[in-house]
Amino acid sequence: MSDRTTHFSALTGTETAQRLALLEAQLAALFEVSSVLSRSLNLRETLREVLGVLHERSRLSHGMVCLVDDERGELLISAIHGSDAAALERVRYQRGEGVLGRILSTNEAWILPRIADEPRFLDRLNVYDATLPFIGVPIRVGNSGAIGVFAAQPPAGAELLAERARFLEMVANLIGQAVRLARTVEAEQQALREERDKLRREVKGSHGFDSIIGRANAMRLVFEQVRQVAKWNTTVLIRGESGTGKELIANAIHYNSPRARAAFIKLNCAALPDNLLESELFGHEKGAFTGAVAQRKGRFEQADGGTLFLDEIGEISPAFQAKLLRVLQEGEFERVGGGRTLKVDVRVIAATNRDLEAEVRAGEFREDLYYRLNVMPIRMPALRERIEDVPELARFLVNKVARLQGRELTITDSALRVLLRYDWPGNVRELENCMERAAVMSEQGVIDREVIQLTGIEVSGSDVDVAPAPSVGAGGAPSAVDWNDPDLDERERVIAALEEAGWVQAKAARLLNMTPRQIAYRIQTLNIRVRQF
Repeated sequence: MSDRTTHFSALTGTETAQRLALLEAQLAALFEVSSVLSRSLNLRETLREVLGVLHERSRLSHGMVCLVDDERGELLISAIHGSDAAALERVRYQRGEGVLGRILSTNEAWILPRIADEPRFLDRLNVYDATLPFIGVPIRVGNSGAIGVFAAQPPAGAELLAERARFLEMVANLIGQAVRLARTVEAEQQALREERDKLRREVKGSHGFDSIIGRANAMRLVFEQVRQVAKWNTTVLIRGESGTGKELIANAIHYNSPRARAAFIKLNCAALPDNLLESELFGHEKGAFTGAVAQRKGRFEQADGGTLFLDEIGEISPAFQAKLLRVLQEGEFERVGGGRTLKVDVRVIAATNRDLEAEVRAGEFREDLYYRLNVMPIRMPALRERIEDVPELARFLVNKVARLQGRELTITDSALRVLLRYDWPGNVRELENCMERAAVMSEQGVIDREVIQLTGIEVSGSDVDVAPAPSVGAGGAPSAVDWNDPDLDERERVIAALEEAGWVQAKAARLLNMTPRQIAYRIQTLNIRVRQF
């Protein structure tokens, strides 16, 4: 074998060894890069860590990742090793501008054996060694064009630049997948945030003051109290008869308070016995009792940072009142079967229809718990105390039933005048039931006086003793009937006149400028049932 052949064989063996060593180092670096990319969805932080791995494992200095800004189409620096990317945010490249811009526009890798020999290298970062090689490769996602550029500078005397470029392309593919995943997650999170904000606006709107009907002075006082107390973390006790809307007020307080973004948890204290009530409020540990197969958080933990609404608070036993008092005073409790003390930040809103003062005097309700709850009392008036709100409430409830039944429903003024004569011992809940029954009884979708009378409500006292009910205006408040109103149909006009006249037909005829015979004929043809006195 000649000396030249021997020398060529030696070179070939050396090059092979270099290739194997480079391949081994690249495989190790590639494994670590893939591990880094799978650990976090924080793209900037992950890219900086990847560039650090390449610097240590593959001796690729000044590694840089640039991504396209979708809004402007410019190439911006997302991460760079050895320099602060935030300080280089103003450095931008247009498509086709300089080396990086050309890699982006051509979607092809570019190897510079020596930076100083390429006049298109702009060196805006002023971090690269002009005497060393430079490799830049496109970052791709799927079959689309380049979304960015990944570049680095091999060490001095580096050989096998083509092999190093292929390694950078493999890393760029991994980076592209990480970018796609991060952007997908960000898009989904943004969609969820928008949906969350939309739902919050809808919930706040549905539980705001506008959703609570009330023009009476008693309700205006309630609204003012709610507006004031919602700003603070004060404990609230809502008093009032059943069916007056205490839960609506609790909703309004929470969703108009600084805690509106946190949980609003509800519990009816009358629905559970003491042993279950304790577990429901405070939670329990696994094995605390038969059937406790797993640890469970109670309502206080679920409401941490938010609001807990305790309805029917007057129904709890004296034994449980002491346990509740501690968490109200200290914000501390233990789960059932647990020994660890838990601390929570919860605003409590309680409600009751009972006379707590009388129960305190009788020794049935703890005085200290009463004063702990009765920090800010709000009294909900009974419906009979704000009878002028009945027409507006009735119209609202009729529209609600109409949506549920999927049809058009209307309620006439004569029906509203009947509702105004009733004292509503069941309050708004009874009115809602009445409107639902009336809707069922109304085949044509018009709820009039006769339909209301079919629902079973009875005007308190005898009809003779009850003063004629005033007619109802559009705003819901009583008002005088405009006999010349073109929107008032004939039947409604006759009924209104009869009610105004105390069902004396001659008097009603004079109101309508009719003769007694004419009004009697209309009563018969319009199928008006005459009230007998």
